[in-house]
Amino acid sequence: MIAELLKKFGTFSEAEIQILENRLVERKVQKGEALLKLGEVCQSIYFINVGAFIQYNFKNELEQNIIDLYLKNDWILNQQSLVRQEPSETIIEAFVESYVFVLNLHTLHDLIAQSPAFLQLGKIFEPTHTRIQFFDNSYTPTQKYEYLMENRKEIIQTFPLKTIAAYLKITPETLSRVREKIARPIS
Repeated sequence: MIAELLKKFGTFSEAEIQILENRLVERKVQKGEALLKLGEVCQSIYFINVGAFIQYNFKNELEQNIIDLYLKNDWILNQQSLVRQEPSETIIEAFVESYVFVLNLHTLHDLIAQSPAFLQLGKIFEPTHTRIQFFDNSYTPTQKYEYLMENRKEIIQTFPLKTIAAYLKITPETLSRVREKIARPIS
């Protein structure tokens, strides 16, 4: 499994794959349990083996601001907190009971010291930019939902519509209209 995972990042020898396998720690995370709490400094990168996670902060005392949604085979981290070693402004929480592999920052540095090939793991940070670019552009609600349908259909299948609407930064009512419009055959 780790060998398949590493193919996304570059070329690794059998010995390097084995080194990484020996350094990853599997962790069970209960539904609702936080991998990263508000105000904590992110010290690890997580790979979802099984499960789903939500990253959020609060718009106000009651309303969550969904930053990102994560599924099996996704890497999770708070990039700003990890890179700058400053307190997190978001929470990363298990949406369902999940299993993750943990790669802490110290271990990542040790891996890079053992082999420069592990510098390729820096690509873990790239998907964050894709999401930011997606929401910085002026996509319509329909374009946002279509993007999910084409590229991240599992999100639609895993999370409730209210959560998806918050993730897309649209109201649940707008999401319902978009879904109805897409489902309606063109005449």
